[in-house]
Amino acid sequence: MTINIAAALRLYFIAGTQDMVGRSLPETLQDALTAGITCFQFREKGPNSLEKNRKEMKEMAKTCLALCQAARVPFVMNDDVEMALEIGADGVHVGQNDRNIHETIQLVKGNLFIGLSVNTFEQFKEAESVEKLDYVGIGPVYETLSKTDAQATVGLELLEEIASQPSHLPIVAIGGISERTAHLVRATGVAGISVISEISRSKEIKRTVKGLNKNF
Repeated sequence: MTINIAAALRLYFIAGTQDMVGRSLPETLQDALTAGITCFQFREKGPNSLEKNRKEMKEMAKTCLALCQAARVPFVMNDDVEMALEIGADGVHVGQNDRNIHETIQLVKGNLFIGLSVNTFEQFKEAESVEKLDYVGIGPVYETLSKTDAQATVGLELLEEIASQPSHLPIVAIGGISERTAHLVRATGVAGISVISEISRSKEIKRTVKGLNKNF
């Protein structure tokens, strides 16, 4: 599958089993895919996750990958390059405190597209100089309940500043974005938005996805 990275970032859903409330991850992901998400990142981290049970985590990743493949939506693995390569993921995403981006690129060997999280303008400029990096995630834009290790919020101002720069790297915004604020974030000029709890906790995923895509 040929992947247009900027298009894939339009509505990027991130989730793991720890984010589910009353439903399974595959059930929630299937509804989100049907509703129109454009990319999915499997992020199995933190309390109540499967990260300490590699076998179960891999099986869940493979289940989610199969759903994404059927919907022709890119599947991204958070941080775990080895597992991403093992199961045939489309991409991998790393944070500032995960495996070094240069080491990640060496391990990937061109077999996956790569995303990197940044939290400051300086980190973004450093990311621009990294060859074979495909996109950056910027945030958290607002306060988020989904990540216990979240950095300080960056607000819309940093998004506007970075999005106004001539750059080859598509930008996806993340962190506390809701139906109510999605249009404000998109107006900064980013390629797309990423959400966790707005979809994972939604009781009407179709309506939620429509709201996140409103006016875009």
